[in-house]
Amino acid sequence: MLLRVLAVVGEGARFAGRILRETVRPPYEGRETARQLFELGCRSVPLIAASGFAVGIVLSMHTRASLARFGAEALIPAGLAIALVRETGPLTAGLLLSGRIGAGIGAELGAMKVTEQIDALEALAVDSFRYLVVTRVVACMIALPILTTLMNATGILGGFTAETVITGVPLGTYLRQAFSSIQFSDLVPATLKTMVFGFIIGSVASYLGVHTTRGTEGVGQASTRSVVAASILLIVANVVLVRLIFFLYPA
Repeated sequence: MLLRVLAVVGEGARFAGRILRETVRPPYEGRETARQLFELGCRSVPLIAASGFAVGIVLSMHTRASLARFGAEALIPAGLAIALVRETGPLTAGLLLSGRIGAGIGAELGAMKVTEQIDALEALAVDSFRYLVVTRVVACMIALPILTTLMNATGILGGFTAETVITGVPLGTYLRQAFSSIQFSDLVPATLKTMVFGFIIGSVASYLGVHTTRGTEGVGQASTRSVVAASILLIVANVVLVRLIFFLYPA
């Protein structure tokens, strides 16, 4: 059992390394990458926007309940914005998209594998790895930071909505207070780390998809395993990346 797990890990690492090599080597599948960016990114906008808005409302209510005990209600916008930008937004967006994107890639490539469509592409002299895998991984790496920024924005908007219902605070005042404590070291590293999340989601789902067996049953298992494996690796990677960010930006 242990040897089997180690073998899968080794194959997955080789698969990820090949993705990195093929990503920087021409020719580039720009049209297919753009199509995947639309399918994986643009179609995820409603999910991310609605989730971010709801998360912002919930964080605002919890933050108010905590800070009101100390008479520090004025710090609610800044506290919510820092919590969203540093950790809640990137991690929540990553986990949500590991479900939507990971399952979709795993099921799509798994179905193509069991129906021999990948073999047909190879027979037509098409580099199936570059066309099917690399394009999806690159699209994920581009989409994740953009969608994370959207989640942060809608989360702050949700926090404003909750606060204005209670206190009637104007939007301009709320935004000034929210962004007063956010610095470069808060926003940029936390957003860029989602590119790693995108690479994890895309590569894990693609690996499980192209190694699907046992027909339609295997397609379902590939979809489920893509979500589970990507989510676990994403959480582990987040711990490492947060520690790295604190090391690079100790302040």
